[in-house]
Amino acid sequence: MLNNTHQSSTNHSSSVCPAHDTPSQPVHNLTASVYNWNSETQGWILGSFFYGYITTQVLGGYLASRFRAKWVMGLGILVNVIFTLLTPVAADLGAGFLIAVRVVEGIGEGVTYPAMYTMWASWAPPLERSRLLTITYVGAQLGTVVTLPLSGEICFYLGWTYVFYVFGTVGLVWFVLWAFLVSDSPNTHPRISEEERLYINDSLMHELSSSTNIPWRAIVTSRPLWAIVVAHFSFNWTFYTLLTLLPTYMNNILGFSIQHNGILSALPYLGSGFSALISGQLADYLRETCLYQTTIVRKIFNTVGTIGPAVFLVAAGYTGCNYTLAVAFLTICTSLGGAASAGFSVNHLDIAPSYVGILLAITNSFGTLPGMVGPVIARSLTKHNTIKEWRFVFYIAATVNVVGAAIYAFFGQGTVQPWAVPTIPNATNIEEEVKLQPRAKPESSDC
Repeated sequence: MLNNTHQSSTNHSSSVCPAHDTPSQPVHNLTASVYNWNSETQGWILGSFFYGYITTQVLGGYLASRFRAKWVMGLGILVNVIFTLLTPVAADLGAGFLIAVRVVEGIGEGVTYPAMYTMWASWAPPLERSRLLTITYVGAQLGTVVTLPLSGEICFYLGWTYVFYVFGTVGLVWFVLWAFLVSDSPNTHPRISEEERLYINDSLMHELSSSTNIPWRAIVTSRPLWAIVVAHFSFNWTFYTLLTLLPTYMNNILGFSIQHNGILSALPYLGSGFSALISGQLADYLRETCLYQTTIVRKIFNTVGTIGPAVFLVAAGYTGCNYTLAVAFLTICTSLGGAASAGFSVNHLDIAPSYVGILLAITNSFGTLPGMVGPVIARSLTKHNTIKEWRFVFYIAATVNVVGAAIYAFFGQGTVQPWAVPTIPNATNIEEEVKLQPRAKPESSDC
């Protein structure tokens, strides 16, 4: 797609480290357009998605809480899919058109996570939240694992335009399945058993508010919420830096071909997916079987998921041209980051399940800022593509992570906040009920 990438895929003359052997590129792939966009323009293109994404966060949370969250999420992704299919046409028209298309993609995508969290508020029993939400996040990670290497192969054999056509078509198929198979809540699901329906509803009885009024003042002044905001922002700084620029680092610094690039860039996300899955299971085990307080569990997993990546990200900047060590450190970095999915990511549901879509919208709005400015800053700092420049980018991300982890450790909470259940003054949450139980560990427990 980009002229410098196209050239480097064959000889890597522009990479810092010695290039890896690459098979010759098929002639028919040369028919795809290439563009002479400088690094600054590339940064704006990569970041433009998030300018649209941030605008519909709160709107998505509000719509999901007032209307059917299923359709808010489904139609949002449909908008994203349609404009994904239009991306090659926009690129041919110019960088400005491509930026505009990516902004609209972001507008559609912006409502999805608030709507998803709103649906989980009706589906996830309190002591199963960690494992259920982390399974959801594993889907996002596995999507990255599949698309990065597959995109490399599609680019190599067919041309970059087919990446958008193939995944856009997959998105259309997903929308059809979503429309016919998914329900907003257990009460509207046609195939759920009565036993499961009662179990879910009973577990959420004292956690969900029946009030139709949103306590905006209490929400925006909530200290636990702002702790999540900071954690979300810091985590996403590293996540988006790697998501948008890891293939560039693999190509321009380590000298990997477009095929090797896709496979190796996917490895960190495979590790992250497994880490998130294990973390979710372990977090709920500690809460349910070992009777650990939710607040403590969230802080432990969030610390591992932010401090760990900071250490290995900095270490990756000192591996030089040791390809194996660089890929290993980056993989460990993102793998440890998966633990945060059982930390701040689930915490929205802990403190206010009735308004979780609104809360996620607020934190995700701040969490989107790194996606908007991170690629632009990183590309402006790496104009000469030297290892020293990239090392500075890694240092910035690591510092943001450490600061975010510290603030969340001090101010994070794991209990339903009083303002989240206004219609039940003496309501208890699941953690308070657990506190009334004997603290002795069960005889069969391995804790």
